[in-house]
Amino acid sequence: MHHPRHAAVRDAASPLQSRRGAARMAILLIALCHGTAWAAFGLDDVGKRARQLAQVAYQATPDRLPQPLRDLDYDQYRDIRFKAESALWRDDKLPFELMFFHRGRQFRDAVRINEVNARGVSPVPFDPADYDYGRNKMDAKALQGLGHAGFRVHYALNRPSHKDEVIVFLGASYFRAIGKDQVYGLSARGLAVDVAAPQGEEFPRFVEFWVVRPNASATSLTIYALMDSRRVTGAYRFELTPGAETVVNVKAIIYQREGVGKLGLAPLTSMFHFGENQPGHDDYRPEVHDSDGLAVHTGEGEWLWRPLVNPQRLLVSSFATVDPRGFGLMQRDRVHSSYEDPEALYDRRPSAWIEPIGKWGPGRVELVQIPTPDETNDNIVAYWVPDKPPPAQQPLAFAYRMRWQLQSDVRPPTAWVVQSRRGRGIARVPDGHIKFVVDFDGPALRLLPAESNIEADVSVGTNAELVERNLFKNRASGLWRMTVRVRRIDHGRPIEMRAALRQRQSQNVLSETWSYLLTPRVEKP
Repeated sequence: MHHPRHAAVRDAASPLQSRRGAARMAILLIALCHGTAWAAFGLDDVGKRARQLAQVAYQATPDRLPQPLRDLDYDQYRDIRFKAESALWRDDKLPFELMFFHRGRQFRDAVRINEVNARGVSPVPFDPADYDYGRNKMDAKALQGLGHAGFRVHYALNRPSHKDEVIVFLGASYFRAIGKDQVYGLSARGLAVDVAAPQGEEFPRFVEFWVVRPNASATSLTIYALMDSRRVTGAYRFELTPGAETVVNVKAIIYQREGVGKLGLAPLTSMFHFGENQPGHDDYRPEVHDSDGLAVHTGEGEWLWRPLVNPQRLLVSSFATVDPRGFGLMQRDRVHSSYEDPEALYDRRPSAWIEPIGKWGPGRVELVQIPTPDETNDNIVAYWVPDKPPPAQQPLAFAYRMRWQLQSDVRPPTAWVVQSRRGRGIARVPDGHIKFVVDFDGPALRLLPAESNIEADVSVGTNAELVERNLFKNRASGLWRMTVRVRRIDHGRPIEMRAALRQRQSQNVLSETWSYLLTPRVEKP
């Protein structure tokens, strides 16, 4: 038995449907003439809630999840599925639909979900009849009023006859999106608080959502969210526009109940187990990662590329700038044979690019890389840290655009790094020497003949000696290949390397900067 929001009258000639049609027309006319609840509800309304929450002590939600739902294992939880026929707005044949997630396992907290429509704001109730529990034996009566754990949005992304998942909000302030022909990979968050800090990370969560009912021709969907945690509150507006490149425009207002050690804005979370720059793994797959590098477009105009690693111990890097133009965790390698995994499809996992809207001022893009023994753990985090966030109780307002990309991911207009490889090759190198092979491609390089007057500008810092440096055009691939060999001086300290291609005479930079951090450990050739 479905809630009335799922009801459908299929007799086109019935008086009941005629009355409903007239009522809907009346609502539409009222909306056109007098304004709508859509216009009446906005970010300011959520912002007021966030400000009020910040002025009182934090109240944790009691954990009253029934024990059978706590004890679900991974497969049992996955066996609970929302019924597609119960999707919100399906019977109205709107371009977007909402489906919901059941509470259980690690998703213990209920979130309030509301629909904003011409009649006002109405809660989306939880009904166990909307779920298929599979092989799980559940008492439906005991689940009444349980509440949802999260939701997902469906849209006809890949073909008109089927609505695909395009964005999911589930757990803390996590969400992730995909565009056409993509599969889920990295995630985003509303806010990161004290990542990798000695006192431990705090995980704010979205406690309530308001989803604006779309019209019949809508190509975008608006979602509002209220965030809360022990030290921060926040109000968010997400404008989702699915497509070949799914775009999410974000506006946010953050309040601190008390001072926070480090605020991370526009955080991205990904996984890097191993890749071409960390060979030697006992795995039939050449590479396993959701993202292979961090790209940064600084406020000064420089493009940086930091290949990701799976370090032996926690590794935190930062890239200082003023008014950043963009940053993102990218999956540049799109060749299926680089992964050889037809189930995980790492070659189709999206890159996520963050474009600040407005001036963000001075700060840094911070990259956190955490050791992981396998691919089941997200171990990469990137976010923006403002130098001077406002004091407690004062608002921090910011906006940005997220672009979930496949083949058309953001790159410098000149040239970029295609791959970074480590290893000795055919020639054995002396102990303590490390060799890198880096390929570059891009419009600034493709038409240059092999005899062009360009060079690799390489620096290796104070803890290494640059032993060898070469640059040549690879006739087999058409890419420009840089080879670098360094000797580490102190094995207990890292090596910070930078390299870019430039013209010898004019010193004109032709590529982004390859920025590689060789972690402090004993390297074997």
